[in-house]
Amino acid sequence: MMLASKSATRRFLSVHRTTNSTSSTAIRCSSSLSDTPAPRQSLITSEDGVHQNMKISKSWRNKPLFRRQGDVRFKTGMEAANLLVKECMRRDSHEKEYIDSVTTTLHCLSPIFDRNPKYAFVAKTLMEPERFIQFRVAWIDDLGVVRMNRGFRVQYSSSIGPYEGGLHLGYHINTGVIKALGFDAVMSNALTGYNFGAAVGGSDFNPFDKSEAEMQRFCQSYMTELAKYVGPDVDSPWMGMGVGQKEMGYLFGQYKRIGMKQGNSGRPFLSTSNTLFEKAPGFSTVHMAAEMLADKGDSLQGKRCMIIGAGKVARSVAEKLIEYGAIPITFSDPSGHVYEEDGFTEGKFNIINQIKEERGALLGRYIISSTTAQFNTPDHLLDIGCDLCFPCGAMDDIDELAVNALADNGCQGVIEGGHNCVTPNARKILKKRGLLYGPHTATLTGNAIVHALGEGATDAELKENVKRIYTDVKDTAREFNARGDLFAGSNIAGFLRVANVMMMHGAV
Repeated sequence: MMLASKSATRRFLSVHRTTNSTSSTAIRCSSSLSDTPAPRQSLITSEDGVHQNMKISKSWRNKPLFRRQGDVRFKTGMEAANLLVKECMRRDSHEKEYIDSVTTTLHCLSPIFDRNPKYAFVAKTLMEPERFIQFRVAWIDDLGVVRMNRGFRVQYSSSIGPYEGGLHLGYHINTGVIKALGFDAVMSNALTGYNFGAAVGGSDFNPFDKSEAEMQRFCQSYMTELAKYVGPDVDSPWMGMGVGQKEMGYLFGQYKRIGMKQGNSGRPFLSTSNTLFEKAPGFSTVHMAAEMLADKGDSLQGKRCMIIGAGKVARSVAEKLIEYGAIPITFSDPSGHVYEEDGFTEGKFNIINQIKEERGALLGRYIISSTTAQFNTPDHLLDIGCDLCFPCGAMDDIDELAVNALADNGCQGVIEGGHNCVTPNARKILKKRGLLYGPHTATLTGNAIVHALGEGATDAELKENVKRIYTDVKDTAREFNARGDLFAGSNIAGFLRVANVMMMHGAV
């Protein structure tokens, strides 16, 4: 037993480095990325990792983690994580979303700090984004009134590649949300195995109650300022919450009019010509759910699936669930929820699609087209029984009460189709009650994967990449004594890939 334990402790968790990606079996990238080394199939090999510097780990443990008011040292990994969280709260106490994201991630990373204290010092650096940009976005509405919004772009990390990440629009967007999404994007983008940094941007502009002309004027004003900081091989924005193909088209149109560089190596900037770009997050979410069930000898076939939300991600989740033979039974938006007891067929789903493609349209219109639909019946969406829940709506949608309600009604798992839909406390309840949990860090890798594969990316390639990521995450969780915890596994695997490269770069 002692020998086996020591042997297991010596296993190495590798990091894919941008300078030695030479695997001959790596997944195909598009010809536009032919100059970029292909990623390894797996992040776990026997080359290097958290144990490679164990000889000097004692010297790192004796170094102070902070020196602001006297030297502060740590003895355990969890103590290091708590010290880092306290520092985050001291600096950014008003940014609740960011503090929640940092807290849950660092607690997942505490086993790494135990094995090699040097990684705690890297995490301290990673807590601060490389660059945070905030600017004024002035635009004129249809009545001729000058309106004002805040624009953001956090260029969080460029350790393993150029900044890349989504743009999000909504009344809830603020500095805390942007930094939280940026911090999560560091782990999520690194998890794909491709050479991507992490960035997130957006504005506190609500796109759902605006006309098409107002939307265009806002996007043009936003891009006029953003263009100073983005571009090919520098920072590539993607679609995100409230930003679809139309919005990306408006943004690129203004970027082109300004006369900025439009592409590099045949790879167009801000391109949306491949329809898979818009559907990739939803498709990758369902592929991840399929892998999780397959690992337990089950499948999506015949599963009754509750979808919370009705945006583009929620609808792409429903589309892929129908392909897998699952039964989507709900959609929801600010007006309430629609419930089809026998599920949404392809025809009924197309009606939902037509309604929601119209900017600002609400789900209540669907009941005119269906004799079997129930609108806001039962009173609470979570009172409906289901096999799986796919929250694709607002952050913190699923709290402890929601998890308990789902579990009491026979739900087997929660698979996030949105960013941080499950609260930190709700994650603990999911684990306590034995429900499957697909974290957004692993499920929402679709955009990054499709962007890496290029214009010719297919759903089959996306599925293969998601399968590889699931294997990496599962193996990483097992390596760090968190078997079955995909949230911990995805954060650890993503962090290690970024952290090992950051060590090579020095204090930057």
